[in-house]
Amino acid sequence: MASIEELRNARLNKINKLKEAGVSPYPSDISRDYTISEVKESFEELSANELKQITIAGRVMIIRGQGAILFIVIKDSTDKFQTVLKKDELEEKVFNLFVDTVDNGDFISVTGTLFVTQRGEQSILIKDWKMATKALLPLPDKWHGLQDVEETYRKRYLDMIMDKEVSDRFVTRAKIVKAIREFFDDKNFIEIETPILQGQAGGAMAKTFNTHHNDYDMDMVLRISLELEHKIIMAGGYERIYEIGKNFRNEGSDPTHMQEFSMIEWYAAYESLDTNIKWTEELIKSVALKVIGKTNFVVYDNEGKSVEVELDGVWPKISFSELLKENANIDITTIGEEEARIEAVKWGVKEEEAKKLGRGNLLDKIYKKSCRAKIINPTFVTNFPGDLKPLAQQNSDGTAQVCQLIIAGAEITNQYAELVDPIRQRELLVSQSEAKGKGDEEAMEVDERFLEAMEHGMPPMTGFGMGIDRLVAILTEQKNLRDTIFFPLMKPRERE
Repeated sequence: MASIEELRNARLNKINKLKEAGVSPYPSDISRDYTISEVKESFEELSANELKQITIAGRVMIIRGQGAILFIVIKDSTDKFQTVLKKDELEEKVFNLFVDTVDNGDFISVTGTLFVTQRGEQSILIKDWKMATKALLPLPDKWHGLQDVEETYRKRYLDMIMDKEVSDRFVTRAKIVKAIREFFDDKNFIEIETPILQGQAGGAMAKTFNTHHNDYDMDMVLRISLELEHKIIMAGGYERIYEIGKNFRNEGSDPTHMQEFSMIEWYAAYESLDTNIKWTEELIKSVALKVIGKTNFVVYDNEGKSVEVELDGVWPKISFSELLKENANIDITTIGEEEARIEAVKWGVKEEEAKKLGRGNLLDKIYKKSCRAKIINPTFVTNFPGDLKPLAQQNSDGTAQVCQLIIAGAEITNQYAELVDPIRQRELLVSQSEAKGKGDEEAMEVDERFLEAMEHGMPPMTGFGMGIDRLVAILTEQKNLRDTIFFPLMKPRERE
């Protein structure tokens, strides 16, 4: 079997043959009359006139036959179609140039008449052809595609060419994002954009990716949340806003977590957390039905174990404190930081890590290890510890007016009755900053710009954040979030 380098050299020689024949291997003037799906949909009408010639274009996927007749399957973004090249239907030099220069993977345009073969296959009888792009490297084996999972992530374009299900999945993702936009547009939200490069991280508890602005000579971070900028915008007078954008968190990787991910966040003035919860259920159910056409899905955890999830029916609510009491025998209203640290270690948190965490993060670690994985069908978990949610309205019992939607053991949304009291907000952020100073890398810092905007007055509001990639994984039944994005981050080969 020829090596890749030998195959590439052979194709380079074919480029020279094209040029010798006066044919550009990379022309800029290739056009077509119809997409392949349009030809298939209107085949009877287009083929009624036996003399009518049409032009289609696409990538060569299969070349079979020999001698005086070849059968070539080409593919565009819409479908595949068979074309037929007969030696007696065009000039000999045109036929021979095709035989001598065209390979699987090349892009060509073909012009000819439509007909049906003896085997009943709709086809084009080629009267002329043009090289559109000469490929230098071959496609993967047509029967097996890319067998190495790592390679499918590194060379997604090849995976999409060879596996229609993969290509269709990203079309489905686009439809999901479109349906989300339509949902909020219909509720009179406006779509906004906020900066990814920031002077200070805020809006979530997470480790940052750090960089430096050379022109301003200042350290900067990639954003971990959209929240603070959204609330500042709300102070400017808008009452309903949303954004779909990238966040970056410098944390661990597994099939259900990525360091770069897409989020939808929205904020609505004069609406309650209860309305937020209602809209969340309405949104996800409507997107599932509108795009996928069903409400039952097979969902996978980070170990690849599958469970069946039903989105239809009533989505129950249960409090964080009830879950910890039931599953870990912990009363969050009385437990202190040191006791929480001891309990966290019992539940498998490493001692060195536990020493750096504040009370809220310790309880959250226990919750994730003892409770969350047991929640399968959509369930709203409410009233998390207040020191874990410093940007939310605080309850008198030390909890915050927040909610998370959990599906198959994974967090799908974060939802708040947003804190708009600047005095209380400063107290909570100062407390967070002190925890960060003690080693809790995920704790927030005081953001004076945000607090100043709050002191000018923010309307009462509720807010919501949801990972787009995770929703797509659920609705397309994928085991790994990396199967929902075009370019997942991978280690360089030499470091593996």
